[in-house]
Amino acid sequence: MAAPRVLVFDSGVGGLSVAACIHQALPGIELIYLADNAGFPYGDQPEQVVIERCCSLIEACLRQHPCDVIVVACNTASTVVLPHLRDMTDLPVVGVVPAVKPAAASSVSRRIGLLATPATVQRPYLDELIAEFAADCEVVRVGHPGLVCWAEQLVQGDEPPQAELNRAVAPLRKAGVDTVVLGCTHYPLLLPWLRRSLPDVITWVDSGEAIARRVGFLLDQCGRLAEAETPHADPVPVVAQACFTGAASPDVAFFMLEMGIAVAQVRGYWPGVTAVGSV
Repeated sequence: MAAPRVLVFDSGVGGLSVAACIHQALPGIELIYLADNAGFPYGDQPEQVVIERCCSLIEACLRQHPCDVIVVACNTASTVVLPHLRDMTDLPVVGVVPAVKPAAASSVSRRIGLLATPATVQRPYLDELIAEFAADCEVVRVGHPGLVCWAEQLVQGDEPPQAELNRAVAPLRKAGVDTVVLGCTHYPLLLPWLRRSLPDVITWVDSGEAIARRVGFLLDQCGRLAEAETPHADPVPVVAQACFTGAASPDVAFFMLEMGIAVAQVRGYWPGVTAVGSV
């Protein structure tokens, strides 16, 4: 029997942070990575466009690569597309939300920073999360458009501009937060530079480990958790295929290898036929 297979979807490379967490927790899984970088960034797109792109691309990918679980590793997409995906398929669908609950549990000062995209910080569901899980905390939100772009540029080896990053997170430094929620899957990729900007922050919280636990739970429900937890006997690429709807960076395979999620094949301008390399 083939290994359990999970489709991880994002608008760019941010979902690779989630893919790495899934692999770390469930090393027997085969991953398919699908990035709609032709539509990046989703925060600038109308909701209906995001819904239509997500559903049509995921449906097409599943036809080529049948999977056991779908992970929407994009905060913006998760806020609007999950009900539509669940209507479209019988497969379990896992979304991502900002990790407000664990952040509130971790904070000693009760001052929390929340880094997200400009679109996410304005979503009503974020107000609901804060009201439910962090009502006794001061939550300082920062939605800066540059962060996701700086994360995308890491693939080409371009480091984020530290001075601009410092200015972007200045409200969190001024508020003296002790815990920061990384409310976009791109942001864990920026963590070394964020730590330099906010050296007094004690706890950084993202959703990757929680998503991995949820995937494990869902595989357990169908009797495949033991396979997922068992590493492959022979070394094999973690990601069978990484598909990008726009151009795929020639450096992305090496970037993934450095993250511990080696890829067998990278395809650009998917669902076309342009293969751009692998490691």
